[in-house]
Amino acid sequence: MKYGVIIALFVLLTSCKEKKQTNVILFLVDDLGWTDLACYGSDLHQTPNIDKLASKGYLFTNSYSSCNVCSPTRASIMTGKSPARLHITDWIEGHKYPWAKLSVPDWNMKLDTNEYTMAEAFKSAGYKTAHFGKWHLGETEEYWPENHGFDINVGGWSKGAPRWDTQLGYNGYFSPFGNPHIKDEQEDEYLTEYLSKRVCDYIKEQKSSKQPFFINFWLYNVHTPLQAKAEKVAKYQELISDNAHHTNATYAAMVEHTDDAMGAILKALKDANLDENTIILFSSDNGGLIGKGKHKVSNNAPLREGKGTMYEGGTRIPTVLYLPNTLDSTKVISTPVISMDYLPTLAALTNVPLKNPLDGVDWSPLLRDESINREALYWHYPHYHQQGAVPHSIIRKGDWKLIQNFETEEYEFYNLKDDLSESNNLINSHSNLANDLLADLKKWQEEVDAQYPTKNENFNPKKRWLKH
Repeated sequence: MKYGVIIALFVLLTSCKEKKQTNVILFLVDDLGWTDLACYGSDLHQTPNIDKLASKGYLFTNSYSSCNVCSPTRASIMTGKSPARLHITDWIEGHKYPWAKLSVPDWNMKLDTNEYTMAEAFKSAGYKTAHFGKWHLGETEEYWPENHGFDINVGGWSKGAPRWDTQLGYNGYFSPFGNPHIKDEQEDEYLTEYLSKRVCDYIKEQKSSKQPFFINFWLYNVHTPLQAKAEKVAKYQELISDNAHHTNATYAAMVEHTDDAMGAILKALKDANLDENTIILFSSDNGGLIGKGKHKVSNNAPLREGKGTMYEGGTRIPTVLYLPNTLDSTKVISTPVISMDYLPTLAALTNVPLKNPLDGVDWSPLLRDESINREALYWHYPHYHQQGAVPHSIIRKGDWKLIQNFETEEYEFYNLKDDLSESNNLINSHSNLANDLLADLKKWQEEVDAQYPTKNENFNPKKRWLKH
């Protein structure tokens, strides 16, 4: 099997170099957690189409988002750079806590047009480029997909979630959407179905084209507001058990809507005879949202916490890579990878040249059972988040993870191999090793010109979590 995979990859890469005709679809889900797919262990969510993709693809068990929230990860995917280097370190526009202990830095709330993006790289190599769905990388049109290398933009604008405004008649995931890059076509149409139809129409149009295409399909699902078609919600209400890991019927229905979109795309590719020369990379922009109080959303266990926190649940994500005609069964890859790797990896698989050195690493060698040259992964979040994060930096090196808490000036140190749930802080018993990782972390912070929070003169302990 190993040598068969190597030969198939060699044929694919050779074909790319000769013809440059391998299409690419980057399928990104918003807020999908590490355990939210059936192929990643969910005991409620039904995802047969994504599971099918994984059954003949590469499934990554130590895949991470570049940040615990969306915009920074999306910027890193587009550029191959760390959010800390881009100074895009929180979702746009972020939470504002004027009485918190620390003041957050003056960070960048847009993806600058001088950044060389994945779309521009593919376009320079002769690809047609199309964006469908969420963007959330700038408040004004100047920074939207059409000004970052995409020929087509359907649904990408300033907002990071479906528009909910009852006075204007906008009802989240159901039309009318109030999105300037979406043309409402039928009453109460579900947003994910609308977008997947547009993607499928685009694929159909490419059947006779001699140009390869790059599709950036970034769903709004499964981000709040939690909304799905009534029949799907009812289906999962009947399936939930008292001792289940996942117990939110509406969220489960939203995951199924996501899977339906994947199924529609796979069918469209097959119908257009494009399924045998299209790469699909499926992933999420951050860990699953847990929610608070009565508003529970998902469950990332055994990972600790979720989106908007400094723990594994905030950044560990499902990731599946499908390369046509390479595997007969799932190949599990446990080497840690991260969102900023997508650009160099997809570029390597399609022979698309890149301009500048990147923070991301090409992990296509992992597909050939080879190693990649990277010692550590880093995160930097100098912000507060309503789910619980305070300003922090993180390094993961091997099985070890060090968290630097800027607010408390304390550290947490975990061995993820022995303690995936991050329940046993080893900072005191392994102080020498922790100091080594801290030295690496500080060196990296300096290298990327990381921004730091500062002392807040208006700090009020009683009001610290009140928003502006």
